[in-house]
Amino acid sequence: MNKLKMFCISLDANHLDIIRSFNYLPVGLGKGNFSKEWFLDNKGENISFKNKYYGEYTFHYWLWKNYFADLEDEWIGFCQYRKFWSLKKTNLLPKTFNELNEQILREIPESYNGFDAILGEESSVSKLKFMKFVKRGTKLILKNPLPIFIKSRRNIKFHFDMWHGSSYLEKAIKLLDSQDRRDFSNFVVEKNSFNPHNMFICKSKKILKDYYETVFPWLERCEKEFGFESLSGYGQTRIYGFLAERFMSYWFQRNTKYKTMPIVFYEIDKK
Repeated sequence: MNKLKMFCISLDANHLDIIRSFNYLPVGLGKGNFSKEWFLDNKGENISFKNKYYGEYTFHYWLWKNYFADLEDEWIGFCQYRKFWSLKKTNLLPKTFNELNEQILREIPESYNGFDAILGEESSVSKLKFMKFVKRGTKLILKNPLPIFIKSRRNIKFHFDMWHGSSYLEKAIKLLDSQDRRDFSNFVVEKNSFNPHNMFICKSKKILKDYYETVFPWLERCEKEFGFESLSGYGQTRIYGFLAERFMSYWFQRNTKYKTMPIVFYEIDKK
């Protein structure tokens, strides 16, 4: 087994003991009363004021700018207080904390040594119920009714436009460099699933650095296009986090030899 440095992101300072019991590194976001035992995104060079729009990426930015030199070349991962990695896919919704504790990832198996990165198992965007189209996709369907009847037409782009606003993804893609612009555009049109939740595990610092050096300049260019003040509702307000989520899936698939792993869901508040 290989050692793993896992950062666990939370909004609640009361989660400290639970996160530490996993041997994870606690990351506090938001305005909670976090102690000095937490990693925080509002120290040093930071963009913590953008957390409302960026989500967990304000911590990724802090890590990149302030803590990167302290990282070693080892498996480095990220999870959340209600989403965790597991080698077992038979129980993705544990009913008790003990069940979660028994299956949570603590080390990387040697069978993963030949891979550069680990992503969550892909989530399909094609399994939408009819009422979702009625509530959120009326304008899109009027323009193109085929996705109602043909699941293969419910691609990543269609799903993003329906949930986060038409044209945001298309405009954002135009702000990428020429190669990523072409390849990411093809990715969101050709695929109807992606690796979700902005969760990933890297085998080395270099991979993480390369990703950060691509995604953050792109998000900054997107800010100039979309701003902050005109964003409304959760789907648009967190637009930069949602853009990064789709791009993360594409970038790691394109630039690394990756393997997927199940993600389990459990609210540790229930402990």
